[in-house]
Amino acid sequence: MAQHSRKGAQFQAVTANRLLDGIVVYLTKNDDWSESLQDAEVAEGKEAADALLARGALFFEPKNLVIDVYLFEVEQTDAGIRASSVREIIRQAGPTVRKDLGKQAELDGVHA
Repeated sequence: MAQHSRKGAQFQAVTANRLLDGIVVYLTKNDDWSESLQDAEVAEGKEAADALLARGALFFEPKNLVIDVYLFEVEQTDAGIRASSVREIIRQAGPTVRKDLGKQAELDGVHA
């Protein structure tokens, strides 16, 4: 499984794509998958992140509910959880060609 964060990342979350429709989802504390990053469980430190990734991997094999399960770095801000990388910001919001449509319109101001 890929890891899209620095090795020394303090806070990480788990993301994947739902097999049913390809939507980007995030692993929650209740072992559900949410389309909102704000619902994601955030792990602090390497051991907690590894354990979180292992939980997420169970939804790939044997359950086949998601694909491409991996850790990514997040920041905890006063406004909530924020992806640290441009890659994850784009995955969260969707394609960048029409910001007036799709998730970009719904997330207006979240990435500013």
